[in-house]
Amino acid sequence: MILSNPARQHPIGRLIGLAWGVDLAPVVPLLRPAARLVIATVERLIRPDWRDVSKLPAGPAIVVVNHISNVDPVLVGVFLARNGHWPRFLAKDSLFGVPVLGRILTAISQIPVHRGSVEAADALRDAVAALADGGYVVIYPEGTITSDPRLWPMKGRTGAARLAARTGAPVIPVAQWGAEKILYGKRLGFPAFLPRKPITMLVGDPVDLEGLSVDDATERIMARITELVGRVRGEEPPVAYDPDK
Repeated sequence: MILSNPARQHPIGRLIGLAWGVDLAPVVPLLRPAARLVIATVERLIRPDWRDVSKLPAGPAIVVVNHISNVDPVLVGVFLARNGHWPRFLAKDSLFGVPVLGRILTAISQIPVHRGSVEAADALRDAVAALADGGYVVIYPEGTITSDPRLWPMKGRTGAARLAARTGAPVIPVAQWGAEKILYGKRLGFPAFLPRKPITMLVGDPVDLEGLSVDDATERIMARITELVGRVRGEEPPVAYDPDK
């Protein structure tokens, strides 16, 4: 079963900017009006170029994305929410300790990652629960914004592959491009939303991880993401190890 873009099913909500087509069930009721406002506002600040959204399954799914900017989580989140899937990102646990922000992240059902501690398994446990609920878990396999000066994907971490092996949920690669024009790479500062920038999201086919070790599965995930990024950019990506070759 494939969900169509709910934004197309709610033209009145789209016209007045209330994002009525978005499934906000995982968000606490108090924050739903604010979530709608943020989604509608971001859409008006960009020029969305969303490709192959029909490849997004009804759920559950593990969405793996390249990471190129401090603003791209918002853009990826809006993309998924507008296409019927509330995104649950794996985020650094330190963010949940920030006053106000931490409470907001919890209220909108994001998942803390406890790196370098015995609590690290909690992130996987919470992600497993989200997938069991039919949700979308979003993972940046690189673990951080890419350090490549041209913003090509780096080597991936094994979290997405381990989560897929444990749950059997499909791994859906998404390549994004355009956020770097708003805020480049790891830079901090005021995002340059205006004039509006084209933001491309390209959805790929589920990554076949059958029979692969966690390391090889991670390599294949990154190879698929990098391939999609090359297509979006219209450039030949750097040669990377691929278990298929």
